[in-house]
Amino acid sequence: MKRAIVLFTISLIAFTIGFTALSVTNVVKIPYKAYYAFMSPDAKVQVECLAENIYFESAHEPTKGQIAVAFVTINRVKSGHFENDICGVVKQKIRGTCQFSWWCEERPKAISVAKSLTNSNSPLYNDIRSLAVYVYANHDKIEDPSKGALFYHADYVNPQWRNMEHLTTIGRHIFYIRKDMKNWTNSI
Repeated sequence: MKRAIVLFTISLIAFTIGFTALSVTNVVKIPYKAYYAFMSPDAKVQVECLAENIYFESAHEPTKGQIAVAFVTINRVKSGHFENDICGVVKQKIRGTCQFSWWCEERPKAISVAKSLTNSNSPLYNDIRSLAVYVYANHDKIEDPSKGALFYHADYVNPQWRNMEHLTTIGRHIFYIRKDMKNWTNSI
């Protein structure tokens, strides 16, 4: 009887060690629920910039399109070709041109600066901010619907861009990568 208990215990330990080793080598990145209230002050600032960008660029797009806009913002941060944080990317001007057009428009910029969205009871903005928190906290765990895009425009705009490769279209937005930046993900 003692021998059977010892063998069972050894087998159980061996199984546990083997299962643990297998689990560690096959880690699945599972998104988790993040809460704005528990974020650091800096993270809250970055999330607000991301939420405002989603709101002003794609508030009435499908959720997948809103996530894609968020990813373009985050992809730019990661790429090393733009500013090094979300707020910097959202507010960046290159050769006098805003990278996200809403930042150069008076009314949206005034709303952003006044922080009136964060102080209002706007269900749409609140939903978008929750989405921004989710993407901010899980961007390395969830699929990028923009497929690595660094640029996009609405389908009713014709920016005459050159050197661009079309990656995907979601809702009214068309997503691109500049051909000379195509391998940016390899440098991360």
